[in-house]
Amino acid sequence: MSIADDSKQPELPCEAGPALNSFGPACLLPVLSAMREGVVGVDGDLRIIGVNPAAERILGRDFVELAGSPVCTLYGDESCPSDQLAETLRSGEPILDFQTSIRLRSGGRGQVLIRSVPLEPRQGGSMGVALILGDVTEVTELRKRIRRRRRLGDIVGQDQRMQELFRLIEDVAASPASVLIRGESGTGKELVAKAIHNESNRASGPFVQVNCSALSESLLESELFGHAKGAFTGAIASRRGRFEEASGGTIFLDEIGDVSPVIQVKLLRVLQERVVERVGENQPRPVDVRVVSATNRDLAALLATGRMREDFFYRIKVVSLEIPPLRQRRQDIPLLVRHFLDRARATDEAAADVDISSAAMSTMMAHAWPGNVRELANAVEHALVLRRGGVIQPQHLPVEISRGGQAGLREVPLHSDQERDLILAALERAGWNRSRAARQLGIDRTTLWRKIREYRLQESS
Repeated sequence: MSIADDSKQPELPCEAGPALNSFGPACLLPVLSAMREGVVGVDGDLRIIGVNPAAERILGRDFVELAGSPVCTLYGDESCPSDQLAETLRSGEPILDFQTSIRLRSGGRGQVLIRSVPLEPRQGGSMGVALILGDVTEVTELRKRIRRRRRLGDIVGQDQRMQELFRLIEDVAASPASVLIRGESGTGKELVAKAIHNESNRASGPFVQVNCSALSESLLESELFGHAKGAFTGAIASRRGRFEEASGGTIFLDEIGDVSPVIQVKLLRVLQERVVERVGENQPRPVDVRVVSATNRDLAALLATGRMREDFFYRIKVVSLEIPPLRQRRQDIPLLVRHFLDRARATDEAAADVDISSAAMSTMMAHAWPGNVRELANAVEHALVLRRGGVIQPQHLPVEISRGGQAGLREVPLHSDQERDLILAALERAGWNRSRAARQLGIDRTTLWRKIREYRLQESS
C-alpha cells in the first residue's frame, strides 16, 4: 500500500495536540504526497511497506512493484546501507545524510542522499524505518564535471583559456586528424599530446615520443622510419622505426619546427599514404598511426624563409591547439602550486607537513614565469629542498623569483613581456586601483594609463 494513497488508508481522525507527534496519520498523508523528497517505509525485516509519489518518481517504479521487496534491491549489495539500517532498528539512532547510489528502472544508477526516521512499532509488531531520499544525481554529476575541469589527465588549470583547451582536446581526440600543438617552452605540450592520446580510441595502443631537435638528419631518419641491416656503418641488424612501434597508437613529434626539408618530404609521404620505408630498403610498410606534433617556433617565419614546406605545414596542422603561457593565466598559479605540493607529499615524507605562505604565493604571482609551468614546478621543488618542513617563505624560492617579484619597471626592458607582467601583477595586487598600482610601480598615473592601453590590459571578470 502506498503511504501516499489516502483513499486506501483507514479512517483516522486528524487531531492536533500541543506537540507535533499528536497529529493523526491522516494529517500526514497530504504532507507525504507534497514532499519533493522520496519516502520509503520499511518494516523490521527491511522489506518495503510503503512509498510516496516522489519516491516512485525517483525510482521509476510504483508501490505495487516494490511492495514486500527487500529494501536492498533498490541499491544493490555494494551500495545498500543495510548496516546503518540495522543499527537504526537496534538503537533507534537515525541515519543522517548518507549518500549512495540507487538502481533505476532504466538500468542506470542515480545518486541519493538518505536520512532515516525510526518508526514506532505498531501493537504486536516490530519497529520500522522511514527512509527519506533526496535525489542528488544531477548535483553529483555537476560536481564531478567541475572537478574534472580543473584537470584533464596531468594538465591542471581552471582559467577560461584552459577550459577551452580541455574542450578542444576532447573534441579532437575522437578524430584521426593530425594535430599541431603550439606553445612556448615549458607550457606542457607533451602533456597535451598524452591527453589527446588517452582520450582517443587509441588509448590502449602505444604512445611514442620523438624529440626531433635532438638528432641529426640522418639519425632522425633512422629513428623515425627504421633501417635495414647494413644500411650504414654500424647497422649490424635491421631495426623498426618509431612509426612502426607506434602502429595502433599515437606518435608525438616534438619540436617539429626543427625538422629539415628532406625529412619533411619523407614525413609527408607517411601522412598521405600511411606507409614507411626503412633506410636502405625500398619496401613500403603500412602503419596505422595518429600523428601529433608540437613546436615553440614561429612556423609562419619558417614558411617565409623556405625552412618549412607549405604542403607539409598544412598536413601536420589539420587541427591546431594553442597552449597559453603561464603569465596569461595567472589565476592557475595557486592551483598549480598546490598540485605540485600534493605530488611531492605523495612521494616524500619530508614534504608531508610543508605548506606555502601567502607572502611566497604573492611573490610567485608577481613573477613573469618565462619558463612557464616547468619553471613553476622547478621553483616548488627548489623551495621544498630548502624548507624541509614548515612553511615556504619567499626566501626559499629561487633567487630570480624572490627578487624578481619585487623588481621595478626600471629593471626590465621597455615594451617587453616582463614589463607587461609587472604592471599586470601590480594592478591585480592593488585590486585594479590605478593610483595604488602606480605608487607600487613608482610611476605616475598617466604613465600607468598609457601602459594599460599599450598592453591592452583588462581586469579579469
